[in-house]
Amino acid sequence: MYSRRMGHEASRPGNYRIRDLAVDERPRERLEQNGPQSLNTAELLAILLRVGVKGENAVQVGQRLLQTFDGLAGLHRASFEEVMAQRGLGEAKAATLKAAIELGRRMSMLAPEERPAINSPEDAAALVQYEMSALEQEHLRAILMNTRNQVLDVIELYRGSLNASPVRIAEVFKPAIRRNAASLILVHNHPSGDPTPSAEDIALTKALREAGRLLDIDLLDHLIIGQGRYISLKEQKLAFG
Repeated sequence: MYSRRMGHEASRPGNYRIRDLAVDERPRERLEQNGPQSLNTAELLAILLRVGVKGENAVQVGQRLLQTFDGLAGLHRASFEEVMAQRGLGEAKAATLKAAIELGRRMSMLAPEERPAINSPEDAAALVQYEMSALEQEHLRAILMNTRNQVLDVIELYRGSLNASPVRIAEVFKPAIRRNAASLILVHNHPSGDPTPSAEDIALTKALREAGRLLDIDLLDHLIIGQGRYISLKEQKLAFG
């Protein structure tokens, strides 16, 4: 079914292929010569799409998708049906895009033994930001680490609106105790896209820091993930003074 749809789409008159672009503008050739990091997001999408539609080449279709869904995170959040309904896509291309984004998400959540040690807020954010920036509810997670700051696991603790009262201290530290973790970093997202910490975020962090001292499990930081950016409470000297 997919192969027939793709073949019909590729032969439709007026469609714009990547090869219709000038050689030095073709994403595939530029990727081969300069590496994938040299391409912008729309160009990477164009490689997956392969062919455009009447009046739009594949790069322009990629740009339209990013505008429609408010960036790659929005494309990640969108349902399969919403992506498939976009002009020039259909089932096959929607499946290709969704599969590629899921591979990226899984890459960011590699097995603990394959993850590098976390030595900075940037390292911690890189581990979870791709996925958590696309979540539509608040999620509170703990990154558990050993004495060398190597990741043991990433545990989801709570989902939904967070404040200091429903988050039970014991539930936060139970996974760390079970895994014999030496330290942890809390991470939660703000679906609004604004990572500015609330008074409740700061209060919760203070309470957990005190509990961690008693349990000899260091709370190293608390990151708040927004849209395309994050805030480290430790860097901001909030609850870590």
